[in-house]
Amino acid sequence: MKRTYQPNNRKKAKKRGFFARMKTNIIKRRRKKGRKALIH
Repeated sequence: MKRTYQPNNRKKAKKRGFFARMKTNIIKRRRKKGRKALIH
């Protein structure tokens, strides 16, 4: 029997990774503020 959760790192990264966030405004806002670390 197959278990339900079979993580796929690429898919996850595409959805929730750094570059996925680059497309939204979160990173831009933080960069504009001039903070050192954009993502903790």
